[in-house]
Amino acid sequence: MAFDVARVRGLFPALGDGWVHLDAPAGMQVPEQVATAVSTALRAPVSGPGGIFPASQRAEAIVDAARRAVADLVGADPAGVVLGPSSAVLLQRLSDALSDGWFLGDEVVVSRLDHPANIAPWQRAAQRTGSVVRWAEVDIETCELPAWQYDELITPRCKLVAVTAASGSVGTRPDLRKIAEAARRTDALVVVDASAAAPFVPLDITSMDADVVAVSANNWGGPPVGALVFRDPSMLDLLPSVAVEPGARGPERLELGPHAYPLLAGLVASVEYLAGLDDAAIGPRRERLLTSLGSVKAYQAGLLANLINELRSLRHVMVIGDAMRRVPALAFTVAGVKASDGVEHLSERGVCAFADSGQHGVFSVLGVGEVGGAIRVGLAHYTNAVEVDELVRAVAELG
Repeated sequence: MAFDVARVRGLFPALGDGWVHLDAPAGMQVPEQVATAVSTALRAPVSGPGGIFPASQRAEAIVDAARRAVADLVGADPAGVVLGPSSAVLLQRLSDALSDGWFLGDEVVVSRLDHPANIAPWQRAAQRTGSVVRWAEVDIETCELPAWQYDELITPRCKLVAVTAASGSVGTRPDLRKIAEAARRTDALVVVDASAAAPFVPLDITSMDADVVAVSANNWGGPPVGALVFRDPSMLDLLPSVAVEPGARGPERLELGPHAYPLLAGLVASVEYLAGLDDAAIGPRRERLLTSLGSVKAYQAGLLANLINELRSLRHVMVIGDAMRRVPALAFTVAGVKASDGVEHLSERGVCAFADSGQHGVFSVLGVGEVGGAIRVGLAHYTNAVEVDELVRAVAELG
């Protein structure tokens, strides 16, 4: 396997702006081939599907290609791929559909580690139906999400377990299989938000033992579109439809209105981009994805380990969490420095990072707000060792 970061950097026109882009958790920069695919689709004649003329057939071909691309990414059946504007919107649609069958006293399990996109929809559904929300907690020292707690959290009244495949805030990757094992004992559905994991980890819906997986293409440099992937496509026809078309079947039952065809063309190109991250990858796209993301995982692990070690060597810096399995996203605090002031300092030195006040999400549980918040950074496919060193030097100056 070979991951050539210099070659990968050449795919991103935006990197010519001179900034160190460590803002990947908010969405990676867009590679040229994705931008070209979107602009080409905008210029081509595309009509609504269902016609026998070329413009209509082109629309159908784009949608079909997008379903197949996402299916290859997750290791699933294209017939189970629902497309939409974002994973957050699609998760809300899913919660609305699933909660139609919930009753007073039913339960749903969410986690403190998750992004609000995979928490808020289930909270709203529980409030609407009189169901109970039960919380899986994080270990405040390691930021792990212990799987053993699900044995007690999941009761016979549990309808659904919502959990992240990776945290975009602290990087933690929970043990999804053990969590799913606990859910299977009561036939609870398992909904996994893999948006933060998809750019860095080979995904397999069967290995995760998930019923539904959500992804957002902008996380890996794709356009602002998302997808829900159902392991069993037949489940879609059992859900209430939100489609405008009364006879909608399969994925179309959760797709509201016409698709943004140019963005879906960009989605296909973005999955091809992922498949080509290792220039030695060969074979069908699914095999190339597994090879390329395996190479990315190894490269990022070394880069992240170096960054963490360098930050921990600074006496005024505390890296938050110490998860064994993780993606290259992390947060840290600087003694005596508010996170907002810290990111301003980094910005003045050409480094992009985010400040989190610690009032919401996993950081509120960790008490980060009491020390002025946390600075969040995330490595991307195009991050190199030089940029990591620039971040460390800038943080060292804060002391």
